[in-house]
Amino acid sequence: MNLLVSMRYLVALDEHRHFARAANACCVTQPALSNAIRALEEDLGVPVVRRARTFVGFTPEGERLLQSARRMLREEALLKQDLSNPDGQPQGRLILGVVPSAEPIAARFVAMLQARHGGITPVVRSMSSQDIESGLQDLTLDLGLGFIERVRHGASKLQTLPQYTEHYFLVRKASQPGTQGMRFGGPISWQQAARLALCLQTPEMHNRAIIDAAFVKAQASVRPAMETNSLLTLVLGALSGEVCAVMPGALVGVVRAFADLEAQALSGPEVSTLMGFMVQTEARHSRPLQAALSLAADADWLGVAAAHSGILQSDN
Repeated sequence: MNLLVSMRYLVALDEHRHFARAANACCVTQPALSNAIRALEEDLGVPVVRRARTFVGFTPEGERLLQSARRMLREEALLKQDLSNPDGQPQGRLILGVVPSAEPIAARFVAMLQARHGGITPVVRSMSSQDIESGLQDLTLDLGLGFIERVRHGASKLQTLPQYTEHYFLVRKASQPGTQGMRFGGPISWQQAARLALCLQTPEMHNRAIIDAAFVKAQASVRPAMETNSLLTLVLGALSGEVCAVMPGALVGVVRAFADLEAQALSGPEVSTLMGFMVQTEARHSRPLQAALSLAADADWLGVAAAHSGILQSDN
């Protein structure tokens, strides 16, 4: 059987973790997919899949083969793109993994990218920082948008492109609605905020780790009234008037039109987090990725990112 076909089956099995679903994704029967993988094992002389009654996982040899499979399929896709598009215009999908707090910035970025290059189809996936880094390493993602500090302090071999600095705000129901959208009050300390009924992001989210560290530095003890991994719930909680929310600036920029909300910059300590794109350094870049990286370095785009990260404020 064609080696690339077998590699495609292997990658599908990793993505779906189930023989029948992987076969369905590849438009073949389950016996066809299973037989192809068994034939691959016989050719290589090693087992690559751990089986019980169902799919269990990959053997160490299988994990190594899976990495090679992803590289082979990526090179095949890039080659097809080059041959089918000799004029060099970027075409095809660009898969972007983004941490939830940066989704507003990502949405603006891909809209600008698609407007400049109509042949690109951006795919934005909301993911945890760890999943983004893993996706870039195993080539299931083209580009990531998240916390630069995680990559710089970790062992990951990823190139980073700083985009904007994130700040944090306390957002709550306004005592007096603004006339032109959200009101911006004077700063509030983390200690003062800790005394309020707070809605915070859940502990597994990296933004929550940053917020918790700020409270610790302020010597403030916090017991959230509510926790969520949903940015929409964070906003709706503040709109309800029952809780106050600690929000990153990018999200504050999205809800600035809400006249029923007011925001105060959190201070004492001052907390800022560098956000940016990250990309795999060891893989050849597709034309859509090259176009995205070019836009990420564009001064016009960087101005947009800063303006919509909640840094620029206006009084009502």
